[in-house]
Amino acid sequence: MRRAKTLALAALGWILQDTERADRYLELTGLDPDSLRTGLDNPAVLGSVLDFLANHEPDLIRASEALAVTPEELIATRRIFI
Repeated sequence: MRRAKTLALAALGWILQDTERADRYLELTGLDPDSLRTGLDNPAVLGSVLDFLANHEPDLIRASEALAVTPEELIATRRIFI
């Protein structure tokens, strides 16, 4: 579980590096910056990060390249938080 949390947090960091992508994530999840910060230990929030990537293949591929993991690993990690 520790590796899954680390990977989800790294993916979140990647998402937040781009303002448009970060805004899209917040809009789609209904989170605001404060609820995101307080939810970093919440499996539902961590799962939403990986759901966001899973639902947009270009971001999934770019994130996996940036994080040096396979897209399949990100998808498999997502299942841990469901």
